[in-house]
Amino acid sequence: MALYTIRNVALCGIAASVPKNTEDNLYMELLSPQEREMFVKTVGIRYRRVAPPGLTASDLCLSSAEKLIEELGWEKEEIVLLVFVSQTPDYLIPNTSSVLQHKLGLSKTCLAFDVNLGCSGYTYGLSIVAAQLAAMQHGKALLLVGDIATATISKEDKSVTPLFADAGSATAMEYVPGAPTLHFNLQTDGSGYQDIIIPDGGMRNPFSESSLTPVVYEKSVVRNALNMRLDGVNIFNFALREVAPNIKALYEKYALDIPGTDYFIFHQANKLMLESVRKKIGAAAEKVPYSLYDLGNTSAATIPVTIVNNLRKELSTGNKKLLFSGFGVGLSWGSVYVETLPLCIPSLIEV
Repeated sequence: MALYTIRNVALCGIAASVPKNTEDNLYMELLSPQEREMFVKTVGIRYRRVAPPGLTASDLCLSSAEKLIEELGWEKEEIVLLVFVSQTPDYLIPNTSSVLQHKLGLSKTCLAFDVNLGCSGYTYGLSIVAAQLAAMQHGKALLLVGDIATATISKEDKSVTPLFADAGSATAMEYVPGAPTLHFNLQTDGSGYQDIIIPDGGMRNPFSESSLTPVVYEKSVVRNALNMRLDGVNIFNFALREVAPNIKALYEKYALDIPGTDYFIFHQANKLMLESVRKKIGAAAEKVPYSLYDLGNTSAATIPVTIVNNLRKELSTGNKKLLFSGFGVGLSWGSVYVETLPLCIPSLIEV
């Protein structure tokens, strides 16, 4: 396990943006009325924010970053680092972080790069930004995390369509000597890389005419090789097997206190799954917020989206001890323990 700490880096604020357009799983024609009711009851997702054509993950991250910079009162020349975490970038080439650096009007001395990660992307992104700032020993940074997952799925595939939604986020971080220590436990198991995959369109299986051919796998499960494929059973079992031990190992290694943690913010994948994880680690129900009923599974952005949607007042007004846990595509998973001072958290932004 990649267990380690990073010192002298503080979280300053978190913002999140979602598309205005809302879809309701209780009216999804792919599912029968009975399936709809059972899906909402067990998986926990009713409403999903879906981006219209032309709205990208970087657009949602940009709106989040602009609002956060404004409310923090930051000077843009003080921002020395921008990291964009997404699996739905604007282009194959160039990196989207360069586009965002330009659109935000940041200095040419700002370091900017992309990270291709999904469900674990927020926890990994925090570790990357914190490590860079700790090495620089000065400055401020933006972690921009978001995905337009709905653009990658077949609208005729009931195995994925009711799950995914779109969002973008911005997290402000700063080098602050004496800031509370960040604790990380990050893991990977590439043997499960095919459990969530878009088979064609990369260099392994380049796009071809056959990539667009729809294949009927079963009733209401139709997709082509450019659409996301998800093995729900494998992912469910993976989460039940790996997430709780990862969190427990972090707490044991650094003598942290589960009852003393104020909130546990999980990747918003499946409420039945997350409730099992919650019980395994012994976290109280009132300390585990869920945004998936109203906003769906927004991939890499679910943790910051949940913070903005569910915990804005609590984290804006007091010091808190938090545990973030992200897990999924890769397979990749990780947890982060952080103590925060009052954070700048604008209201959820609709684009």
